[in-house]
Parts: sequence; C-alpha cells; structure tokens
Amino acid sequence: MSGRLLEIKRRKVWVLEDGSGPPLFYLHGFADVHSVKENWLPFHELLFQRARVIAPAHPGCAQTDENGDVESIDDVVFHYLEVMDALELERFDLVGACVGGWIAAEIAVRHPEKIRKLVLIGAAGLYVEGALIGDLFMMAQPERGASYAGLRNLLFSRADSPKALEFFPDGRGELEDELRRYQMLRFSSRIGFRPPYFYNRSLSNRLGRISAPALLLWGEEDRMVPLAHGEAYARSIPGARGLKVVQQAGHSLHVEMPDVTAQLILDFLSD
Repeated sequence: MSGRLLEIKRRKVWVLEDGSGPPLFYLHGFADVHSVKENWLPFHELLFQRARVIAPAHPGCAQTDENGDVESIDDVVFHYLEVMDALELERFDLVGACVGGWIAAEIAVRHPEKIRKLVLIGAAGLYVEGALIGDLFMMAQPERGASYAGLRNLLFSRADSPKALEFFPDGRGELEDELRRYQMLRFSSRIGFRPPYFYNRSLSNRLGRISAPALLLWGEEDRMVPLAHGEAYARSIPGARGLKVVQQAGHSLHVEMPDVTAQLILDFLSD
C-alpha cells in the first residue's frame, strides 16, 4: 500500500497513490476503498496498468481529519480543490463512484478546464422525478439488531452474494472495517441527509458546462441510484459517450464486476 498524509490548512488528508501513466483522480463511494477497505480493490489495481491512480479519503473517512467547514456539497468541492492544489494536479482524468461520482460531477461543472475525461459510476447528485435515490440511512440500521440484508440489497445485485457479505456482514465485522463504514455514513449525512437524499437540484442545470468527454457506468440492478439517473446524466452532459450498463451488477459494479468495469474505463481513457 502506497499512502501518505497531506497537510492542508492544519488538516491531514489520507491519499493512496499507485500505478503509472496519466493521473487519474478517484473519489470513492460506500462499498469501496476508504469507506470499508483499507487498501485498493481489484478494480483499482486493474487501472494501475495505464494510470497513476490517486485516491484521497473523504473528510472524516479513513485517516483523513474531520473538516468542520463541510456542511454542503460546495464545501466538499472546495476541500477537493485544495487537495488538487496540494498534489499539483492541473489536468487529469476524474473518476467517481456513488457519492464520489456526485462530487466528481460538481467539480467538473465548476472547473471543466481541469478535467481531461470524466467517468461517473452509479453517481448520485441529481433529482429525477419518479426515480428517487434509495434510503441508505434507513438501510444502514440493522434489521432485528443483526442483519444488514437491506443495505446489501441496496448496494449489490444480490444481498447474499459473497462480495456483499464480505463488505457488509451481518453482526459485527472487523473493527477497522466497521469504523470506516461508520465514518463514511457520517460524512455522507453531512451532505446528503435530506430526503430524497444525495442530490443537488441545481446540478442538472449546470451539467452543460462540462466540456470533457464523459462515460456513464451503471449496474443493471442498481437499487441505490436508479438507472434513470444515468440516463439523465447522459442526456445532459454534452460530451457524454453514452450510458454503459453492466449486466448482473448492482450499485457496486466496480466490486461485483471489476474486470468488466475497469476495462470499460481503460478503453474510454485510451480512446
């Protein structure tokens, strides 16, 4: 694991970095590095062959310090602009999953000149009539005090799949994984805890500012962020290269189908 702590305005930001090639800035979601796992997933390792993957942990997640200034998605964007400045990133590929995809879209509409190519994986951020984002906060409460089947059903194609059970086991899992899950939920509640959750009504009207080519990736059985959100992003981003739907995958397609998801991204970035 190649990680380091950046100090930005007296706050520490934990960043993983590996691979070789053009810089790829990765913003994580719920079933992901920093939010459950300490280290890279197989999906990220596949990206190393053609990219220098840089993945910071969100404020208050993993080893990143809390940021008391974060009260809205705008605050998160400014936090990441400071991280990019500290890393001396001027132009790069930007990939985000779930809440990380929402943050990526918000960065891209504000600073399109920084983004070479944009990839959104099951990205939250939009309000789509009739296709509300799932109530993750409710599902994060264990059923009958021990079962996280509802949460797994929201984030994976099957609640009983080995990967779903590995990331969100019933009962108590590994202590450090449990802490990272809690930190991610806490961070997300600061920007997304307003029904119907994880959206910014203004974002859809700003997507036309994105000048980079964009790839939208969605799981066929995404019950957290419905497919209609991917279709809305694809319609609204001028340089969208269409919506790619990964079969037999849910919201966490980069975990369930790492080979397919990584290959779609690598093909897009090298095109």
